[in-house]
Amino acid sequence: MVHRRQVDGETLVFGVHGALWGNAMTWWDHDTGSIWSQPLGEAIVGPRKGQALELLPVSYSTWEAWLGGHPETLALAVPAGRTGFDLDELYVVVDFTEEAVAYPVPDLQRSGVINDEVAGLEIAVVSDPADPERWTVFSRRLDDRVVELAARGGAVVDIETGTTWDPVRGIAVDGELAGEILDTLPALTSYPGDYDTFWPEGSVWQP
Repeated sequence: MVHRRQVDGETLVFGVHGALWGNAMTWWDHDTGSIWSQPLGEAIVGPRKGQALELLPVSYSTWEAWLGGHPETLALAVPAGRTGFDLDELYVVVDFTEEAVAYPVPDLQRSGVINDEVAGLEIAVVSDPADPERWTVFSRRLDDRVVELAARGGAVVDIETGTTWDPVRGIAVDGELAGEILDTLPALTSYPGDYDTFWPEGSVWQP
């Protein structure tokens, strides 16, 4: 997950607090010492309690898949062992404040595409047919229509026109809607056991 670290026009500097809350990382901001929840992007203790950071759109990907589309990328290399982070055990969470919905990754990988509506916005949670470890959440609304996407024959297409879409960038690459772009939406991952802690009013998508 990626948050914009500006609040009321002020750019904050964060450090890792070290303690967990709800089995997730916490930060502290250098100017007030307030403690922030990583999944919520919200200050939970201190002078800034209740203030929240903006969650930015991201795409989850393996490093190999990312390099395939962005070979010029530079990354910090540090000695480390293999992580125990297993995507198959997680939820993809879409949180629009008014409503939060969790999508179990195994269900997403089986479906390829999940069309849904969250807080009145039509969305699609998309698993890349070429790499099931990579997912992105898009708005399905274009200027004058709402598309319904499906995974077919190793590609992502919209059912009405058969247009083929890039499953990572949301660009229509072939068909009637070629050149159209779906907006990428903010989303994050959560362990199922922690979902109720952070989103007690949230729901879990069912196939």
